[in-house]
Amino acid sequence: MNAPDRGPSADGSIAERERLDLVFTRIAGDLFLDCSGLRGLLIEEALETGGEDWSHWLPMDSALAVPTINTVAPAPFTRSTAHAAGWQWRIPLQHRTGNGHVFCSAHIDADQAERTLRENVEGDLLADPRLLRFTTGIRRQTWNHNVVSLGLASGFIEPLESTSIHLIRHGVLRLIGLFPDRKINPTEREEYNRNLRSIFEFVRDFVILHYKANQREDSAFWRQVAAMSVPETRQHRMDLWQAHGRVFPKDADMFNIPGWVAVMLGQNVTPDSYDPVADALVEKQHTAALADMRARYAETAARLPSHETYLQKVGAWA
Repeated sequence: MNAPDRGPSADGSIAERERLDLVFTRIAGDLFLDCSGLRGLLIEEALETGGEDWSHWLPMDSALAVPTINTVAPAPFTRSTAHAAGWQWRIPLQHRTGNGHVFCSAHIDADQAERTLRENVEGDLLADPRLLRFTTGIRRQTWNHNVVSLGLASGFIEPLESTSIHLIRHGVLRLIGLFPDRKINPTEREEYNRNLRSIFEFVRDFVILHYKANQREDSAFWRQVAAMSVPETRQHRMDLWQAHGRVFPKDADMFNIPGWVAVMLGQNVTPDSYDPVADALVEKQHTAALADMRARYAETAARLPSHETYLQKVGAWA
């Protein structure tokens, strides 16, 4: 594929022409992987593939990120905290803590969002907060002509469930499974596009659930997302749950039954009735089995080192 021939800037400066010559150097090849991030240097700037904007379902479009010093022993989990127009992450690492505020710029400006972040971090800042802008959505084709987009070049789901690595991994594995010969088969290319779209939509629907099912009434943002219409696929899953508490993960769905149940029950979305299969259980046996599982988990956890001790050990090996 050849990059498009684009002339110099309006001012015709030599420096600008040299920059463009560098960016758009022509390279011959049979298949190209676009890993250029949200910019989509090949999939979008060269091929003008276009994209689907999902911000009407996931209106977050900005994030501020900043590291802080560790003030306490690191917890073995990431903490997400809701704010008036978004949410804040806290990720404890070996030598610092990662923090960020993901927000909807239609409800709060960057200065206000930064103040919220600074007021809610633990420990001194190691740098100034860095502002990132994004749009949640997917390319209309993640494989177009002889360009396969991976990572942010293929699309982006806001970071609430940290799914970017999963989406990259799935794209790479699907490409390996459909890797073309000298001639690209349109049917195989379409299979790649169909499958990647399905994976993105599974992730999208699960993240939407966190917003749609919220019961907050303290800000316009949370009231807006609670009242919004959702994709048919998302509504179908919610209706199945509402009837008898049933969850049916789809093929290659990265979120299994415990994940869906945790978010539903965690936001007080309770079914109208229970699954009638439960009537076949013997209550005493079931209760005893759960108690045994709980005891075994506790015994195993008691034998393990603390999260801090483990990280120190791993750091010593590095």
